[in-house]
Amino acid sequence: MLEVRFHGRGGQGTVIASKLLAIAVASEGRYVQAFPEFGVERRGAPVTAFLRIDKHPIYEKYRIYEPEHLVVLDRTLLGSVDITSGLQSGGWIIINTPKSPGEILGMDDFRVATVDATAIALKHALGSRTAPIVNTAILGAVVRALGLCRLDSLLKAVKDEAPMKKEENVAAAAQSYESIRGVSHAAA
Repeated sequence: MLEVRFHGRGGQGTVIASKLLAIAVASEGRYVQAFPEFGVERRGAPVTAFLRIDKHPIYEKYRIYEPEHLVVLDRTLLGSVDITSGLQSGGWIIINTPKSPGEILGMDDFRVATVDATAIALKHALGSRTAPIVNTAILGAVVRALGLCRLDSLLKAVKDEAPMKKEENVAAAAQSYESIRGVSHAAA
């Protein structure tokens, strides 16, 4: 079983990101489980969501303590929340930041990939200038780094499930797939 933990802030679409990726992966015939960790539910508060993927039905019903990979929708969480807690050595951390992977300090035990999902969301008018919604703008990068599903499966899930601005969300996911840093084109 593969386990991925998502970290973001309320209003960025963290929970929806895990759900969209689950739909894309399930469309390719695997079993999935996507769910949030409930806590303070307000805009800007830290939010955690989880995704499990397996070839067999999934019966576990608890939070993910030792994920293989992390997705970080808000780079400010790097200094305020212990996001790497339990992350398996060698796991990927995909971070929404304009920085290059080499500029992210303290991640020596992990593989780091970055994408400026905020700039991508703003380019496609997802959310507002002060509160961009970066969920679809990071998912293409996640698919590229982790190879969880084909890009076309993700784009279909986004188009089918996005509540509004479907084409803009699809374009953001496709752009992040091409814009990720730290993952070679051969690895994708």
